[in-house]
Amino acid sequence: MKYLLLKHYRGAPTAPNDVPLDQWTEEEFATHVQYMADLSDRLRASGEFVEEHALLPRGTFVRSDGPGKPAVTDGPFAETKDLIAGWLMIDVDSEERALEVAAELSEAPGHGGRPIQEWLELRPVMTGSERPDW
Repeated sequence: MKYLLLKHYRGAPTAPNDVPLDQWTEEEFATHVQYMADLSDRLRASGEFVEEHALLPRGTFVRSDGPGKPAVTDGPFAETKDLIAGWLMIDVDSEERALEVAAELSEAPGHGGRPIQEWLELRPVMTGSERPDW
């Protein structure tokens, strides 16, 4: 089963080491990114890694205004460009394993080198044959 782990800039419950990125040193940021890269490497080695991306805090809303006429606006957004920092997709054998990976990602070091213990949104990926259970 594939799961999407979403990292949030804001909107989740407050993490124990909740210090905005603009207050981190370059070394703290580099250590944080390296932790995530090391985790991704371990997931690649176990065959559980699918894909990951960090997202820049900018974006555009687009919809069709008829054939060949995209309507474009810078908002209003559901604040996702300020909310979603990035994501990691994994393919694991169980929801329990997905929770373990999410908990490990939550331990990424932040300000002062201490684990952020941030809340991550864990979402199962819908397959072509599944219907949402709403």
